[in-house]
Order: sequence, then C-alpha cells, then structure tokens
Amino acid sequence: MSGRLTTIGVSCLALAWAIPAVAQDSDAERFWGQWRGPDANGVARHGNPPTEWSETQNIRWKVEIPGRGSASPIVWGDKVFLLTAVPIGDPVPQTATADSGQQAAGDRGRGGRGGRRRGRGRGPRAIRMHQFTVMAIDRQSGDVVWEQVAHEAVPHEGHQAPNGTYASGSAVTDGEYLFAFFGSWGLYAFDMDGNLQWEVDLGTRHMRNAFGEGTTPALHGDTLVVTWDHIGGQSFIVALDKRTGQERWRANRDEIDTWATPLIVEHEGRAQVITPAMDRVYSYDLETGAIVWQSRGTTMNAIPSAVHADGIVYVMSGYRGNNLQAIRLAGASGDIASTDAIIWQLDRDTPYVPSPLLYDDALYVIKSNDGILSVFDPLTGEPHYQRQRLQGIPNVFASPVGAAGRVYIAGRDGTTLVIRHGDRYEVLASNTLDDGFDASPAIVDDEIYMRGYRYLYAIAEG
Repeated sequence: MSGRLTTIGVSCLALAWAIPAVAQDSDAERFWGQWRGPDANGVARHGNPPTEWSETQNIRWKVEIPGRGSASPIVWGDKVFLLTAVPIGDPVPQTATADSGQQAAGDRGRGGRGGRRRGRGRGPRAIRMHQFTVMAIDRQSGDVVWEQVAHEAVPHEGHQAPNGTYASGSAVTDGEYLFAFFGSWGLYAFDMDGNLQWEVDLGTRHMRNAFGEGTTPALHGDTLVVTWDHIGGQSFIVALDKRTGQERWRANRDEIDTWATPLIVEHEGRAQVITPAMDRVYSYDLETGAIVWQSRGTTMNAIPSAVHADGIVYVMSGYRGNNLQAIRLAGASGDIASTDAIIWQLDRDTPYVPSPLLYDDALYVIKSNDGILSVFDPLTGEPHYQRQRLQGIPNVFASPVGAAGRVYIAGRDGTTLVIRHGDRYEVLASNTLDDGFDASPAIVDDEIYMRGYRYLYAIAEG
C-alpha cells in the first residue's frame, strides 16, 4: 500500500515538548487519555464518580452529538474529546470498485476458522457522504470548544448493522497531541487546540462481511502503534513517530480482521507491543518491531483488548469459540503456545466485544455480548464467582470500568449497573438513561462520561 504523509509546522512545536516529565506522569495517572484509561485496564485509580443517577439526578450536562460513533470519550485537562462520523447529503450507491475489492479478497481466500470470504455487505448498499469529525467539549459546561472535520468521503463499504457507525475507534492523547484514527479515512494528529499537525493515509481496509472498522491506536512515549488487519490486502502493524507521523518500523502479518487495541507494556527495561489476533498472538519489541514471543491465536474476530498487571498479560476473545490466555512475561520468548509461560487459560464464557476489566485482585469478564459476568483471581484463574446474570442488562458492547471500589457496566438499552468490586456479587445501583450505550465510559475525578447513541453525558454529584 502506498501511504500519504503530510507534516505541518513540526519544527514550531519544540516548546510544547518541554513539559516536565513529573507533571506529565501525574496527568497521565489522573486523566483518561486513552481507550481503557490510564493503565489500559479500565480502572481510574483517582476517580470517585456517583453511584446513582437518572435523567433528573446527578447529570451535570447532556449534549447531543452529531452523527454516530461508538468511540469512547477521552478526557484530558478541562476537555472531553470525541470522534464521530456525520452523514451528509443523499445516499450514494456503492461502487463496483468496492464490491470488486471484496471479491478479490475472497478469491485469495484460505480455509480454517472462517476463511477469507467475500463481504456480504451487511451495511447499507447505498451510503451517504460522511464527515469524519473530532470534537473537543468543555468538561464544566458541555460547550463545544473546537470541532474539526478531519476528512470527508463516501465510505467504500458498509458496516455491521448493530455497530451502526464509521467512528468506532477511540482517540488517544498524552496532553501534547490528540490522535484520531478513522481507519481507511486516515490517521490525524492535532494539538490540544485543534490545529492539525500531520496526517497519514495507511490505505483502504476491506473487512470480512463488511463488519466495519474500529481500531484504536496505542501510544507509548513518542511512539504510536497501529494494527491494520483485514481481508483486502496485506495486513501489518506499524509504529510511527508521534511528532511527525513518519514510520519507524512496519511488520507484515498473516491475519484477517482484528479490532483489538495493541497493549504496550514495560518488561525488564524494554517495551513490548502485544497484539491479539485470530491466528497468533504476537509480542513485538516496540523499538525494533522484532517478534519477542508468540502464542496461539484467539478466536475469530479478535475484538477485546488485552490487559496487564504484575508481569502477566491477559488475552481473550469469544466469537465462534472461547479463549483466554494468562501469559507470564518473565521468560516468554519464541513460541510459547505449549510452555508454562501460559499460567492458566479458559475455554468458556469469554467476551466477544467487551474488553475485560482488571481491577486489583479481580479480572472481570463478560460472556459474549450477554449480560453475564464472571470474575477470576488473575494470578490463579480461580473464580470468585461465575456466570452471574446482570439484572436489566441483557446485551453489552461497552467494557466495564472501575473506580472507588465499584464496577460500572453499561448496557445497550441504557441501563448501567453499579456493583461492588470484590470477590462476591453485590449490586449497589441500577441507573437508566434515555439513550443506549455501546461506547465504554470514562472516569476522571468525580465524574463519569458516557457516550450514547445520541448524547454525551457528564455525570457528577449535584
């Protein structure tokens, strides 16, 4: 794939990078700068949001968001950042080019778990022009501080109906740059005031059955990592310089559609990039792109993002099968599929869409997309409790989040269940709003931000 790279005014930004490291670390721990929060595990260590709310209680503000997206809100400083795809104009029929691209991918098919097949076009056959939009919203008032249309295009294929969006991946920020990734429609870096710094075109993705794109980048230090797995050409993982968008390394992958966000962890003085996928789980050296270790793959449609604590990585998925691997990084090298690096595993009740929550001594796992919860001891795999049905939440896409000894699980029908964190199941509250939720909540200070199908809510006491 040929790439487009545009860099704007990079040399003028030197002063922005002079922020003291101590201040940056403190902000990173407090704010919700990336998908799954400060430690990429769903936990807000310094958060203490309300336990109860309704449309008339503990709503600081509620604003309607144009378009549709399941990208989770990202919070830094006094702003909430959100990605959305806004349809404009009349529907445009899908072109023969888009269909032939899917057919070509299917013709290159392979067997095994699902194979490479032509997309069945589950999205609409006629698609409207979309504006791929980045929004910054004031945390106190809910007012739009700035809004930028990163790109405008007619998507080349549809998306799966339950997803219903061309903006599923979340933004990521470290307080210097805000990165917005719209997949086939580009990767963009803005400063915190909404000024475009650079943009990169990684190509066009064709997803199996036109399920839709939705990958979130991972940021570590000055390196941004993106996975690009699809059926329409060469899959790869790429590391970019966060300041310029220039490629540092790229590694090809023999994988089809993957939605899981890469997990970057520090181990023995080196950073590893861990990428769940259908055929293999790979760990890459962040600096060089060399493979550190590999294990057997997850199930098809790898969506849940891995989590990590105490030198152990937890990788899982649950579409057309079930797979959870708890992998100890110490000594992990080469092919670890049949080694004791996998300290425990599970072959049932794993999630399809929701990512796990790793909160101290409890690993929270949703079964498929159902309102059924299991909680495990992360070191041993012993269950604290299993297959607990969540009252009032039959379907879940959003990932659980935790703070102040509580766990928040948002359902697609608008109800959020709040349970006590720990080794026994106890419901503290059930809160219903006039919207549905696919995006995962974000928690900062005493606030929880929830992005619904129509509205963004700021929930706080009083």
